[in-house]
Amino acid sequence: MPSKGVHAFTYIGVEGCSIELSVPKESITRNGFHEFWNGTLEVESRNIDSFFDKKGRFTFKVFHHGNLVTEQWIDVNAITGNASGGTMESIVNTPAIFYGNDIVVTYGMYEAGEGHDLLPNRHQCYIAVAPNYADWIGNLVPLGSPLEEKPLNRLVLPSAHDVGMNSMQSSEALLKRVGGAVVSTMVDNNEVISQIADKVSGPAIALIAPNIIFSLAITQKDSLESMLKVGARYFEYRPAHCHNAVRSTGALPDRLYFQHAAIPGMAYEAFLDGVVSFLLQHPGEIIVVQLRWDGVPGDCTRPSDREQREYLDAALGKANGELALGGLDDLRGATIGQLRREKKRLIVMVNVDSLSTYTDEGNATLDGDSLVAAFPRVLTHDNARGKAFVNIQCQATAANIPRAIVYSVLEAGVTTSCILATKGICDSKTLPWVRDNVLNACSNDQLVVVMNDFIDGATADVSVQLSRQRLER
Repeated sequence: MPSKGVHAFTYIGVEGCSIELSVPKESITRNGFHEFWNGTLEVESRNIDSFFDKKGRFTFKVFHHGNLVTEQWIDVNAITGNASGGTMESIVNTPAIFYGNDIVVTYGMYEAGEGHDLLPNRHQCYIAVAPNYADWIGNLVPLGSPLEEKPLNRLVLPSAHDVGMNSMQSSEALLKRVGGAVVSTMVDNNEVISQIADKVSGPAIALIAPNIIFSLAITQKDSLESMLKVGARYFEYRPAHCHNAVRSTGALPDRLYFQHAAIPGMAYEAFLDGVVSFLLQHPGEIIVVQLRWDGVPGDCTRPSDREQREYLDAALGKANGELALGGLDDLRGATIGQLRREKKRLIVMVNVDSLSTYTDEGNATLDGDSLVAAFPRVLTHDNARGKAFVNIQCQATAANIPRAIVYSVLEAGVTTSCILATKGICDSKTLPWVRDNVLNACSNDQLVVVMNDFIDGATADVSVQLSRQRLER
């Protein structure tokens, strides 16, 4: 009988929590603490009582000591494979859920449709239940405690990859003003555009421009505030002006934006204001930012040193002297207590030399195996010597696989991002490796960053637990 599978991935970092997964006439309950689990539930047409309507509901529920934290669902057609309706129909409608002051649930749903070519043929759903980590550094290293004399670089910082690409707001404003034909300029990837052009006409490409941008560039789905409360404390930001071809149109104010190729994301001043506001509300926390311009085309004018400083001064000015700017030397040598006393809880660096696990080839994966294979090769003490810090990149870049992009754009839609398609399967392999190997693979006196798309509670929880262990050494 026809059926459609849902591949589920779960992680629980809060004691007393459980996750119940269900489809018609089948349910699974997971309650393993600090356990990465994955398995498949099948929406079987024979288990759906209606003769004509073969939609079955996939649901997950999170409980804390028997109390319902959240319930999310989507209907899956056992015959066509399509998923629709419910609370998980759109990526943008699956934000982090904060339950009281103690628990956060991060989740996402990739809709596979009928399945195609390289991408999964089962729907993918990841769920992570973790503590609310809005104050995790402050709780781990209390103000005035002996642990304050430990260096900042003893920590392992969770990181939201491409933090500025968490919405389509800037891109949609630009497309509305100048039209979809500009998508080829924004994407700056001729192979992707040419493969799409092989299947549809130029005018049709313009019409699906939002789908193209979404599939290529949207790597986060939560607000900056939520990402910080989930636990993110390191960010790489690529501030630049919009591409010269559209800058003069006035579609967006002529300010600095996060740039993914030439696709504009979050405004730089909004990012800085959000970071400063968060630090003022959470006096024990420290945030590290690195400015860099990998992949940003020359037609997107980069800020001068003076312009960079003006943005920072404007943001810090709103702190009324409660925050000061730290730099690379502080990252390498200052203690947590020293940074707090000197109010240097925002550290900003520019193009520093770090050890990263990222490669175009290794991260262009749909199953994560090449990521994990690269970790022990790259993360050696010899490779890390002299580097400012170590960046372990857990996210796959399916956007570097043009065939995957073409399917995501043409045959699916903006709710079936190929970036999201890799999230659960990669995390189920990369994060256990990080948890089990970082203490030996990385120097205890060198900051470690754990970077991921769609920043989640499992990434944060693994990083916080490693920070605790390194502080105890």
